[in-house]
Amino acid sequence: MAFRLKLVPEVTHWDFFRHAWATFGFSVLMVVASIIVTITMGLNFGIDFRGGTTIRTESTGAVDVGAYRAVMTPLDLGDVAISEVFDPTFAADKHVAMIRIQAQEGAESISPEVIARVETALQGYDKSIKFQSVESVGPKVSGELIKTAIEAVLGATLAILAYIWLRFEWQMSVGAVIALVHDITVTVGIFALFQIKFDLTIIAALLTILGYSINDTVVIFDRLRENLMKYKTMPLRDVMNLSVNETLSRTVMTSGTTLIALIALLVLGGDVIRGFVFAMTWGVVVGTYSSVFVAKNVVLFLGLNRDPKKKADGADKFFTEKMPDNGSKS
Repeated sequence: MAFRLKLVPEVTHWDFFRHAWATFGFSVLMVVASIIVTITMGLNFGIDFRGGTTIRTESTGAVDVGAYRAVMTPLDLGDVAISEVFDPTFAADKHVAMIRIQAQEGAESISPEVIARVETALQGYDKSIKFQSVESVGPKVSGELIKTAIEAVLGATLAILAYIWLRFEWQMSVGAVIALVHDITVTVGIFALFQIKFDLTIIAALLTILGYSINDTVVIFDRLRENLMKYKTMPLRDVMNLSVNETLSRTVMTSGTTLIALIALLVLGGDVIRGFVFAMTWGVVVGTYSSVFVAKNVVLFLGLNRDPKKKADGADKFFTEKMPDNGSKS
């Protein structure tokens, strides 16, 4: 018989509403705390949102990002991002790098003197390095990027709201979107608390978190819809618990395998992608949590009209009923 890995039993009877007030209250507390931390401490914006100068270099020697960073560190220029540019059309002895330096205090771009110092420092490592172009991005353009990033996240959230509304009941749509707002707000709060660099790659991570979190929520809601048709007289609270238990194995396996890859990247991926991978890792954890403990609690609070002639099931029984005593676990 083939070996099958089981992280959770095939059949579970866990009552996910047993401590619902505690889990839901904890979620509300995290959202409020994240908003307060973000407002008071602010985000550590990267070059994309603060403005700065981009330098394109070309050399005959291979680009060593670590060496470039080492010779530039003594210049004390603040946030510096270095990346190698790959292009199949480049000649074998053509090596191109992009160096982005944050805007200095009181100036929209770095001065010619600072650019000369950077060039001298790099040429001290590799005399073949030449500056092909120097471009500056001012605070106005950076402000437009922040606005566009916010619009992207809000647009994705509204699109998901419309999709869930059309696919399921409106109560499920509201529950799913509240869970997404919870995930995004808490993730941004973590970045503000630890002052992790916040740039366009983090916006990409936030949009990816939206997709990952809603996928997990849709799986649970899909099973809930099937069970509502199958168990027409079972209380909504019990049907929701049953649905989460039936999809629990899939949720744990999906999140677990994703985390294995992300943790490997977090440890071994290097500084360039660490912020993005950290956001993804945290997003998978908080997204799985919100799918189970936030979205379904909101749906139960709002109730579902399983019979148009009766009051919405669940709306007047929020967190009050108990699972049948069939060997359930907390």
